[in-house]
Amino acid sequence: MVALGAAVGAPLRYLAGHLFDDVLPLGTIAVNVAGSFLLGWFSALGLDGSSTALLGTGFCGGLTTYSAFAVHTHDRGPWLGSVTVLITLVPALLACALGFWLGS
Repeated sequence: MVALGAAVGAPLRYLAGHLFDDVLPLGTIAVNVAGSFLLGWFSALGLDGSSTALLGTGFCGGLTTYSAFAVHTHDRGPWLGSVTVLITLVPALLACALGFWLGS
């Protein structure tokens, strides 16, 4: 189930990362925020083990990316790297909370 979910999430992440990256890694930021929202929503729904493996671990895990986030942050240097962290983490945490709230 995890591999099946990741088979859909990972290509979406790849496309978003390559279509929208510019001065700031907007594609990476977008998939991390969207994946955080979805994971919050899926968590609130109380899915069974197979559904959690497919949607949470597989799809959201394949869609979101810590490694690209870390590389993009490092590559942009101290100032733009800090901006990248702020415009990723704050919206992602808020999106996760919103997803959980809506799912509840």
